[in-house]
Amino acid sequence: MSVVEEPPPPGAEQVSARDLDFHPGMDMRWEITRSTAETGGELFEATNWIGPGMTSGPPLHVHPTSEDTFEVLEGELDFCVDGNWSTLQAGATATAPAGVPHTLRNSTGKPVRAVNIHRPALRFEAFFHEMQSLLEQGKIKALPPKDPRSAIYAALLFTKYPDEIVVKKPPNAVFKALAGLGKALGFKLEA
Repeated sequence: MSVVEEPPPPGAEQVSARDLDFHPGMDMRWEITRSTAETGGELFEATNWIGPGMTSGPPLHVHPTSEDTFEVLEGELDFCVDGNWSTLQAGATATAPAGVPHTLRNSTGKPVRAVNIHRPALRFEAFFHEMQSLLEQGKIKALPPKDPRSAIYAALLFTKYPDEIVVKKPPNAVFKALAGLGKALGFKLEA
C-alpha cells in the first residue's frame, strides 16, 4: 500500500522558489520539478498535492496555446475535459489540449499526488508564483473567490496572463470587467 506524502501544514514557510503553497486559499501545494528555465521553455512541470474534499478546483478555463496534462501518482483525481468528467486512478494520465475547457477536483476523502505539465511553459511558472504571493498577502482569500475583493484580485491576475489562461466559467468578460473595476479603484497585484 502506498502512502501519500503529506504537505506541510498551512502557513508553513516556503522552503524555496520551487515550492508553491496555495494555503489557505486552496488546499493545494506544488513542488516545481522541471522549471521553465530548465526546459528552455518546452514545458513547466510540478508535482501537486491536492487535499481531500477539494470539490471546487480552478474555474473552468482554457490554455489558448498549450496543453495541460495530469498524471496521478497516488489517490483519485476528477478531471473534466470539454464537459466530460472522468476519475483518474493512480497510474492514469489525461490531457486537456490547447483551447479545450477543463478543470479538476478531488472529491474523495484522501489526498491526491499528481504530476502536472504545461506544454509549452509560456509564463505559467510566473502566474503560479504570483497567485501564491496574492494568497500569502491576503489579497485573494480563497479560490474560487468568495468575496468581491478576492474576485477582483483573481480577475487582475488571470487577465494579466491571457496567453496562459482564459476563464470560461464564469465568462471571461466578467473577469475582464472585474479587472477593469479593480484598476479603476487602484488595486495592484504587486505588494
